[in-house]
Amino acid sequence: MANRHLSRSIVLQTLFEWDFNGAKEAPLKDAIKRNLNEFAPGLEDDEFVFSLTEQVLKKRGVIDEIIGKAAPDWPMDKISIVDRNILRIGLTELLFGDRKQVPPKVAINEAIELAKTFGGENSGKFINGVLGAVYKEIGEPGKEETSKKKKNDEPVDKTKLPVEKFGGAVIYAEKGKEIYLALVHDVFGYWTLSKGHIDEGESEKEGTVKRIKEEISLDVEIKEKLGENEYVASHPEKGKTLKKVTYFLAESDYRELVLESSGGLDNSRWFTFAEIPELKIYNDIVPLLAKAIEIISKK
Repeated sequence: MANRHLSRSIVLQTLFEWDFNGAKEAPLKDAIKRNLNEFAPGLEDDEFVFSLTEQVLKKRGVIDEIIGKAAPDWPMDKISIVDRNILRIGLTELLFGDRKQVPPKVAINEAIELAKTFGGENSGKFINGVLGAVYKEIGEPGKEETSKKKKNDEPVDKTKLPVEKFGGAVIYAEKGKEIYLALVHDVFGYWTLSKGHIDEGESEKEGTVKRIKEEISLDVEIKEKLGENEYVASHPEKGKTLKKVTYFLAESDYRELVLESSGGLDNSRWFTFAEIPELKIYNDIVPLLAKAIEIISKK
């Protein structure tokens, strides 16, 4: 067994004990040392065990929020202790690790191996589903370097997938002589556009206006359509769905943004045009922002 894989097993064992005993905020150095002596005597890379355990505990709050978003049908207390701590380890390495040391695909594969070794019959599939969904959500970093399409892979037939409709908007407002855009920040660390699910019977415009009001408490007026995005999403239990998002340009009064309680968002702010290029933004959102800024600038 490779040193790093063995090290992750020690981290899992330590987190299992900590979680089983009530997840008390206490130093775990003694537990790590005991587990190292019992399960991995002579391990050369013990510093990795200490640093990864510390990082998991440091990021636990945001990691648990991400798990809640990626597996909404599985509250944390319904996920087995083993599985939820494997997810914490995998997501910590996937989202906050050094990708030169641990590429995203390696982080996912290592977590799946832990699940196969220490989890239940369906743990590997569950861990793969959750981590795969998060990996796709953050733009599949390193995909072009680490994976090649196999000849026998069959492309997904989008026409056969169940469709979910969403509506979102680039929202702008004037304050003095400056134009501002309203963005929301998600738990993956990206600034993005306010959007929400279009319910059955709602028009795209009507649903978008309602969801923005619910999400950031803004009353907006739809000006024009900017474009559409669609992507295949994988749910760990429900399988694949086709998500279609229609984006609009919308105007609002400049007022304080009030972010409603959400497991997927943690902040909302107004930004000037000059501030936008410095933000961490999803690639598929960039053309929409550029088009919106161009339209607004001509008004």
